Amino acid sequence: MDSGIGLLAATAAVRRLRPDADLVLSLDPDGMPWGPRTPEDLTRRAVAVAEAAAAHRPAALIVGCNTATVHALPALRALCEPGIPVIGTVPAIKPAAAGGGHVAIWATPATTGSPYQRNLIADFARGVQVTEVPCWGLAEAVEHADEQAIDATVAAAAELTPPDVTTVVLGCTHYELVAERIRAAVQRPGAAPLVLHGSAGAVAAQALRRIGEHPAPGAPAEGALTVLLSGRDGALPAAALHYAEGRLLPAAGPLADRM
Repeated sequence: MDSGIGLLAATAAVRRLRPDADLVLSLDPDGMPWGPRTPEDLTRRAVAVAEAAAAHRPAALIVGCNTATVHALPALRALCEPGIPVIGTVPAIKPAAAGGGHVAIWATPATTGSPYQRNLIADFARGVQVTEVPCWGLAEAVEHADEQAIDATVAAAAELTPPDVTTVVLGCTHYELVAERIRAAVQRPGAAPLVLHGSAGAVAAQALRRIGEHPAPGAPAEGALTVLLSGRDGALPAAALHYAEGRLLPAAGPLADRM
């Protein structure tokens, strides 16, 4: 679940680990973007999106959005657990800091400098040089697959990234969809290869662990795909197919067609 296509990164990671998994994607085009909303309003929207997904009786619910994880995770767990485990998405600050070097955290302006992010830095990056980089408009540009806007916003964030940075944390799920473009913009000539840390792979693996399943990447690609748009049956937004993660998903059709 997410307000928009930021959930594609974790969804594609699940699909790669389990091609046979039936997937339900619950988006909120009527309420997006969630970032500018108050925490209370965002939580109401997130709970509604989760309720729509829960009606399909999933084995687990992945919150494919950093902002929703920050503000709505307690409400979502109260709604779904223990029957449906809820897996949130947290910026990969801990593994990034473990590698040493200067770490940059690319995140939305609302998250940059927030108590939530500062607490993660204090807990997991003590003694490591960390620079928080606000990425103005990048999530919105990715959401709409606006190539010119993506180039401009990535370039602007790269300008704010110190030249000695060795590692970048992708602190918004949308950014993982353009990870290689971020790498190209930040990589300095002659420097060691830049390390990028996203959350999608870890989130997908944690979801499988929570439901007692194991990766089976060689399983038949028979998993169904159901898309909910603010609770209504729908299809992947056209912008989703602009990205490799979105093109990976269409498979065996909606779950309802197989019941």
